[in-house]
Amino acid sequence: MKENTKKYLISGVLIVAVCGVIAMKNLQTHQIAAGMADDSVIGKGRPVLLELGSHSCTPCKKMMPILAELSNEQTAFTVSFVDVWAAKDKGQQYGVEMIPTQIFFDSDGAELFRHVGFYPREDILAKWKELGVSLQE
Repeated sequence: MKENTKKYLISGVLIVAVCGVIAMKNLQTHQIAAGMADDSVIGKGRPVLLELGSHSCTPCKKMMPILAELSNEQTAFTVSFVDVWAAKDKGQQYGVEMIPTQIFFDSDGAELFRHVGFYPREDILAKWKELGVSLQE
């Protein structure tokens, strides 16, 4: 095989691999934005930030980019979303009275903290640190 052919082949394989990694990271972001993510990740060995909200609620819409950023940046916890207008039983299950509601769970699924309303990214990260979760900086 000629030297140039090898270079192109290696470059092609690397490009495909990088695109695959990016696609996997973006999948969870799109699931959050589409409300396809759910609470099935709770108690699966990682801390979870669960947002219970709706795609029609203004403060919830403002939370979406924050949740997507955290989902892409952080490996210390999982970010998940449930649209309680589409899944009314989930709102009842978690005792949601107002949206958005963010619930912080430990790796065993125990609720650690609950917040109602818009929650800035910096405050979410500060709360995780306060709860003893080591974050990626």
